[in-house]
Amino acid sequence: MSTIPIHVRKGQAPGKLSREQFRERFLRRFYDPAFRAEQAAIERLEAIAWDGYRNSRKAPITEKAGPGAADPDYDLSVEWKAASARLRQAAHIQAQAGTPSRVLLIAGSSRNDGTCPGEISKTWRLTDLARSVLDGAGMETDVLDLSRLTSEYERIIYPCKGCVSTAMPLCHWPCSCYPNHSLGQVNDCMNDIYEQWVRAHAVILLAPTYWYQSPSPLKLMMDRLVCADGGNPDPSSTSGKDPSKAKQLELAGWPYPKHLAGRVYGLVVHGDVAGIEGQRRALSDWLEWMGLIAAGASARLDRYVGYYQPYATSHDDLDADHAVQEEVRNVARAVATAVRQVREGRMGRPDDGLKDPRPK
Repeated sequence: MSTIPIHVRKGQAPGKLSREQFRERFLRRFYDPAFRAEQAAIERLEAIAWDGYRNSRKAPITEKAGPGAADPDYDLSVEWKAASARLRQAAHIQAQAGTPSRVLLIAGSSRNDGTCPGEISKTWRLTDLARSVLDGAGMETDVLDLSRLTSEYERIIYPCKGCVSTAMPLCHWPCSCYPNHSLGQVNDCMNDIYEQWVRAHAVILLAPTYWYQSPSPLKLMMDRLVCADGGNPDPSSTSGKDPSKAKQLELAGWPYPKHLAGRVYGLVVHGDVAGIEGQRRALSDWLEWMGLIAAGASARLDRYVGYYQPYATSHDDLDADHAVQEEVRNVARAVATAVRQVREGRMGRPDDGLKDPRPK
């Protein structure tokens, strides 16, 4: 047991909104004049929402954590319990030897033709190339198109709140920060995304480069996956979000479980001017930190498409670049081969089983 004194720093967060500030923000959702016929009903809803906000009803429906929890009598969000059960079931299916090999393809661009750009992304086209190879190799494929955050009603990934920097056990697996009904932070889609990752035997991440970095939907997903690397599967052990209890747990010796370790990964990063190498390196470092296994050098690709050419003809440049198309197919071929080898026990993490002298 650690003898380090526990001290929780306070003083940054502002106070709650005033009644008028809350009302102004709530009513912005009903700006369309078509809502005016229901103004009386909206006023009643606003009063209910204000009461939830004022009384901090983050999880208004709970049930006891139950047997097996550190605190069986803790009142746990029914939404979190359902999400956790889905992940346990997905992990059970993924681990079965007879389960078909499944590859998650992640299209990390913000662009699609259903929103302001009016045109599909090159990332989507590269994703389709990889999917065709995997389908032909007998792999099941699951596509996560992160551009849907920009084009689909109320499809949201909320930002990571950084619980892990208070103490690792305060970061729950899956994330328990959302939904937060008192703040209107609902329709977060990360529970579905966690399940896609857990069910997969491999992940191929495809992304354009925006200002030397990953696109914002991709970065939002990455940050919210911090709970997959060391996250606490039992929120009752920290009484929800009690920072003192979480600090005590970590200092007593936390195992930092890697919930996605052992899966294979491939990467395709593209750009038009600069920054592809940095992003590809950052993404591969992130994936390997979580314990994923690289499918080889050919599965970590960074390429320019239409280098210093007009944006208006970038799809034409991709049409003409048959080499990059084949390189993307090779990423998928390498991942398919690596998945077979991992599942047959012929390939694994060379550092698996080594004791980390500085776990985090």
